[in-house]
Amino acid sequence: MAAERDTRVSQFRKGALELVILALLDRGELYGVEIVDQLAERPGLEASAGTVYPLLSRLKKAGVVDTTWRESPVGPPRKYYRLSAAGTRELEEMSRSWRDIAAAIDGVLAEGAHDE
Repeated sequence: MAAERDTRVSQFRKGALELVILALLDRGELYGVEIVDQLAERPGLEASAGTVYPLLSRLKKAGVVDTTWRESPVGPPRKYYRLSAAGTRELEEMSRSWRDIAAAIDGVLAEGAHDE
């Protein structure tokens, strides 16, 4: 049962990760490791760099994030990510869709609780 639960949580998280990353970038630009670290601070949203970086690359290709290279106080330059204007619109649309879906699911779950 625990393995099934882990798989289920992983699938939920994968579906929400793009929305969460856009929401983090809406607060200000971040470099990749900062995104991974901020996700790790939120139980259930942890994601490896191997998951986050390909998603960031896809978001850049889609035009929803822009990037800038900056020198780092320690180590090599860092690539910073920020929302583009299209990214702000995408975040708004995804947030609205998420809330609609979550409300619908919560409604169905609440109906089921009354039947017991």
